[in-house]
Amino acid sequence: MTTPSSTRNLSASSRHAAGAPDLPTTTFAGRAGMAVGVLSVPMVALYFVYSGPPPEWNVLTRSLLTLVIMAVLTAFGVALARLLPRDDTGQRAIAGQLTIVSLLTYVAVILFATSLEAGTPLAFPDRGMDPTTDGPLAAAMALAHGPIAHLWIAMFFLGFARAARQFTTAASPLVPRWALRGASVVGVINLLAVPSLYFGMDATHFYAVNGWGADALVGLITLVWVGFIGLGIQRARKNAEAPPVVRWAGGAGPGRW
Repeated sequence: MTTPSSTRNLSASSRHAAGAPDLPTTTFAGRAGMAVGVLSVPMVALYFVYSGPPPEWNVLTRSLLTLVIMAVLTAFGVALARLLPRDDTGQRAIAGQLTIVSLLTYVAVILFATSLEAGTPLAFPDRGMDPTTDGPLAAAMALAHGPIAHLWIAMFFLGFARAARQFTTAASPLVPRWALRGASVVGVINLLAVPSLYFGMDATHFYAVNGWGADALVGLITLVWVGFIGLGIQRARKNAEAPPVVRWAGGAGPGRW
């Protein structure tokens, strides 16, 4: 006899939990996202320091930075999973599930590609090989860093834009509208970079599978925009914490509220 009442109370509790801002998680997600954006700039810059084969320290340093970025990105994804909307039963929408699964899959792919990249100078320390173009692991690493990563991170951005849009009409949106629009644009850019596997491995070509455009530039835009999403989450949190603005109902005079 008490089951329907309990069910209604559970549904109401689920709706409240889904709509209420989780400020500690929001703060953590915002800072983690911004950290990903900041750390990605020196990491990508290390790829352009040397025009020829980079020294071992360069490859290992950028690989270590990538590991740190992926660790922070994983923490960002875990926090984001707690913020995405759920329905009355506590289930996350398909777009929300796609967002988190795609992001964590992207992290796994990049970690695999990074292990291949760092493996070249570790296995051949004295040969002056560029792991992005030379050695038996270069092709596998380029495909993982390129089309595979582009496709999965595109699913993350597009899924996030769809899932987070459910909050845009609420009093406390997850992110501002500009962050959602930017996520959709970056998702489409990554989709456009997927066919780069048909354009060879000449890194000087913009659209090569390991080229400076389809690989490095798109990768930088991707991680920097994660930082902007983190910034958007922080902005939305501050707006949610701001006290409401009191307006006079009868003009500027002291008469009526």
